[in-house]
Amino acid sequence: MSKATILLVEDHRDLAEMLGERLANTGYAVDYSHRGDTGLELALSNHYDLIVLDLSLPGLDGLELCRRLRDDAGDTTPVLMLTARDTVEDRVSGLRAGADDYLVKPFAAEELLARVDAMLRRQLHYASSGTVSVGGLTLDPAQRLLTRDGEPIRLTPIGYRIVETLMRASPAYVSRPVLERRVWGRELAESDSLRTHVYTVRKALDKPYESALLQSAAGAGYRIIDET
Repeated sequence: MSKATILLVEDHRDLAEMLGERLANTGYAVDYSHRGDTGLELALSNHYDLIVLDLSLPGLDGLELCRRLRDDAGDTTPVLMLTARDTVEDRVSGLRAGADDYLVKPFAAEELLARVDAMLRRQLHYASSGTVSVGGLTLDPAQRLLTRDGEPIRLTPIGYRIVETLMRASPAYVSRPVLERRVWGRELAESDSLRTHVYTVRKALDKPYESALLQSAAGAGYRIIDET
């Protein structure tokens, strides 16, 4: 089994170096960013099993980074938020932004490692039973099986990734740039490429049925939603 990959976004370089070394010595693969904006780019362009995210960052703060991951990209990667702020309001803000857990500085490295281990165990459980449904549309990630009203739908690998991204974000819209990065790992220079794939997906999902699940809106992007 491959080792888990963690994205560490922390602007305090000494702390980041210490945490990165401890995580690596525990057996994790670690990517690092000291800025929120570059951390967001890494999170959207790569697969991570967990993100350790500082709240106060240059470029983009941790709350906004987390909100963009959850609301704009539909990203469900577990987030452990680090902060020196210890009020109830701060903790609530972090959780409402989409953080899964919260660790107040200063903390012992052993506590962070224990939190990471626990979150990854939970994520492994979710991945093993991570079927997601929107209306009559059901996706089984373990088998890569997509059905609507029990009938299988065949898509290209890119089409499947588009549907998975939109289903996990439902009912929110996913913007075109975010969807491109989630599907291809980058924003495409030729926007017609995504439009063509979405057209193919729409025919497969909706053409044989009375109600349309795949919607688009100018300036908002695409979403899959059941409004029946």
